Amino acid sequence: MEALRQDDPRRFGRFTALARFHEGASAVQYVARDTVSGEVALITAARSELAAVPAYRRRFQAEARTAERLAGGWVAPPLDTGEEPETPADGPEPLWTAAGYVPALPLAEAIGIAGPLDERALRILGAGIAEILSRVHAAGAVLQGLAPGTVLLASDGPRLTAFGPLGAAASAEARPGGQLSVRLGYLTPEQIEGKEVSAASDLFVLGLLLAYAATGTTPFTEGPAEEAARRIAEDEPELDAVPQALRELITDCLAKDPAARPTAGTVAAELALEGAAGLARGGWLPERLAAAVADQEARVLALEAPEETPEKAPAPVPAEAAEPDEGTAVPEPAEGTAAPEPEDARPVDTAPLDAPAPPVETSVAPAPAGSPATAGPEDARPVDAPAPQEPAAPVATGDGDIGEDRGTTRFLNTGPRPPQSDRPTTQLSLPHELVAPPGASPAPVAQPMPPALPVAPVAPQQPGPTYGGPAPYPAAALPAGPAGSGGAGGGPMVSLPLPPAPAPVPDPAASRRTLLTIAAAAVGGLIVGGGSVAALGSGDTAVATDDKPTPKPRRTLPGQPPEPRWIYTHPASESSPLTTAVWRDKLLVVTSESQASAVDLRTGKRLWQRADGAKGQAALAAGADLVFVASPSEFLWLSPKNGKVVHRVRYTDAFGDLPGLAVGPLAGNSGPVIWFTGSHTVTVKAPKPKKGKKKGKDKEVVQAHFFAYDIVQRKELWRTPVPAGRAPGTPAYRVVVDRSADVLVRQEAAGLTAAEVKAAKGKGSIRSFDQKTGKLLWTKQYAAASPEAATGGDEDGTLYAAVGKDLQAFEADTTKPLWRVEGSDGSVFGTPLVAGPLIHTTERSQLVGAVERESGRLVWRRSTEVPGTGNAPSLTLSGSEKTLIAADAVQVTAFSAADGERLWKFQDIGSAGPKGATVSASYRTLAAGETVVVQRDRAFYAFPVA
Repeated sequence: MEALRQDDPRRFGRFTALARFHEGASAVQYVARDTVSGEVALITAARSELAAVPAYRRRFQAEARTAERLAGGWVAPPLDTGEEPETPADGPEPLWTAAGYVPALPLAEAIGIAGPLDERALRILGAGIAEILSRVHAAGAVLQGLAPGTVLLASDGPRLTAFGPLGAAASAEARPGGQLSVRLGYLTPEQIEGKEVSAASDLFVLGLLLAYAATGTTPFTEGPAEEAARRIAEDEPELDAVPQALRELITDCLAKDPAARPTAGTVAAELALEGAAGLARGGWLPERLAAAVADQEARVLALEAPEETPEKAPAPVPAEAAEPDEGTAVPEPAEGTAAPEPEDARPVDTAPLDAPAPPVETSVAPAPAGSPATAGPEDARPVDAPAPQEPAAPVATGDGDIGEDRGTTRFLNTGPRPPQSDRPTTQLSLPHELVAPPGASPAPVAQPMPPALPVAPVAPQQPGPTYGGPAPYPAAALPAGPAGSGGAGGGPMVSLPLPPAPAPVPDPAASRRTLLTIAAAAVGGLIVGGGSVAALGSGDTAVATDDKPTPKPRRTLPGQPPEPRWIYTHPASESSPLTTAVWRDKLLVVTSESQASAVDLRTGKRLWQRADGAKGQAALAAGADLVFVASPSEFLWLSPKNGKVVHRVRYTDAFGDLPGLAVGPLAGNSGPVIWFTGSHTVTVKAPKPKKGKKKGKDKEVVQAHFFAYDIVQRKELWRTPVPAGRAPGTPAYRVVVDRSADVLVRQEAAGLTAAEVKAAKGKGSIRSFDQKTGKLLWTKQYAAASPEAATGGDEDGTLYAAVGKDLQAFEADTTKPLWRVEGSDGSVFGTPLVAGPLIHTTERSQLVGAVERESGRLVWRRSTEVPGTGNAPSLTLSGSEKTLIAADAVQVTAFSAADGERLWKFQDIGSAGPKGATVSASYRTLAAGETVVVQRDRAFYAFPVA
């Protein structure tokens, strides 16, 4: 922290600035206090020279909304924000946001104080950031906000303070014509190759961040600076100094192929299975860092609001001085506020947009407090880039609206490209660049607007430092393409989603005037200093862009899940959900250890809760106007309006001849009929002993039955004796298929007795019970299908079972094999889902597919892209049977049921707050008309589906 400067604002709404906390490329952070409540906040205020640019204002506000959506856990909750005035003043209103202050040190500063982190601290740091990334990637978006200066180390875990490329920029400046030039702090191999960024790009940067935290340097520094881009794209990282236990995971994150990198959820689980918060309990920072954090907190508490003094108006600036030119830079910070960068760490400015030349920027390792920075190596000096031969083709803007950004990190509402079957979803998670038609000439850049606020005189670029925290890496220039860095086939292009300034009315000419050009010019920040440059020009439409853009309908990007209709969180004060069920496409009925409750499927609002339904099984529809719940001791019929118990049938009353009946899990249902198993204990008298012999002991014997019950008429249809299962004795049955004459069931393997397993010789059995009488008709085995094998069936008399690694079809009544679908090596099929002429398949290898019921011909097969193997994803079809949903422990993936086109994927890291454990429960999905409800523990999301 440092004292406020003379030109620093003193008031931000209800907050009074106390001190400068951190100076970034595009904004300055202040510690401030609410003088009424005493609440301490961290204010992020835009630089005045940038706030005048409409594109910057929209980008700043969009990233502020992203921070608000991610609030909680390792993201400080927002407290307030600067409001846009209804009537614009002569100049732009100050842009700022306020978040709760948490005593913490930037990672770069922490490494300078105490050196590299130990293994436990690295695990907590990586797991915490991965948990945030997992929440971001759940929306199919990309963060691009990681850097040593945006990650803070607090006493209870890490914090993230940047929520997009603007917040993590290495430098930013206003350019002529209302343009915004932003230098990113890093590039990834795919960006160097000119490919799109994806969720995997965030994982590459996370790997760099962890390598830096573990060693204090970058894994790509060895070699000439001019070859840095090649090393990032081709060389293996140097990770010898990284702790052995973490080396493999960080190596995976730094894989050149984005598809080979782990997901954020996988990284979080591998680093801290109990969650970052759980691992950090009891403290995690080294003693020197813990002392530095405590000292910062004490100094903040001791800060007093400075006396307000009349501020001097800045001297007027000539028009030509207000226009940034080549070789110019932003003003240098006041003397003594930061260690000066060496001469070879000064960036060379970018070329104009109509001829983008590769800029070069360098940075040095952060010096310990109070010590001067050391000069960088000779080969780290900037290299002048050759002038391009051809201007870069302009990129046309879409009709997106950043002002109504409602996704987790959905930056730009550009329309999707036509979807391509089986493209990796991670490559479809960002808006695509909209390229001008072939042969289109570069749009002319309009004359710059006069600055709305006086701008301080600019100094030559050479003597002044670049705004933003130092990065610990030397610089290197990216090689230009065959036609120069800006020409056809030029250097790498990266997609930085800075919002274009929207025209007041649709105007093709105005659209062409807005340019979004990003040239990957030098690799930096987390890698080797410098960075890519994003320039946003806004021609003569810029005057109208201070107002909030008109909201437009949001369109779903390929790979990105649709906006949830609603999100419901089960109260933390109540026990976790046990079962969930959809009642007549109107209610979501949730049962738990303490009660049953209902949520309106239209709004996501809880309607009622009923303690009688505690520990109940999944709810069913009993006719058109009652909710049926089977509790441990009784059947309940509840009102869907208020949860009131309308009917109650206790097991002791309905099954009086079976005292102490324990009802097992429901085996299945069809219309008003449910099937279930139950057992009770009877005493078998010992036989009368022979004369002179001692009487034997009476025996306690478990007797089990299979029941059919009509929940509309509320009466038992039939029961039939069945063998008791493993203790406590109630066998668990599952209905495989309900046919007109019989019902086929299988017993869950976990309930088989040792004698049954031995007699079956490793094979599973299917039992047929008469629909009318419950009489056992037959018991059959199918090839080598094991007791654990997934099975399914259809009304036509075909049974489908997993046999080894394959899926086979049999005639149910004769066990005759019909066809076989070969599975993946080392994998097994999960429970298939019958849908019309198709059978949807699922495998432990995370492959989902469809085959024809009649022939077994493979129609399509796709991967969910979940790394590794686990249980086979469970399958759910939408009400229209057009969308197939696959859910597992890692994510939910949506496919087109007809052709397997991968539509979107969804992940939710769950509750990861400092005082709560990370949720690791598997996902559940339920279909309700045109909605699919995704559940993970206490969180429920209602997504629209076809």
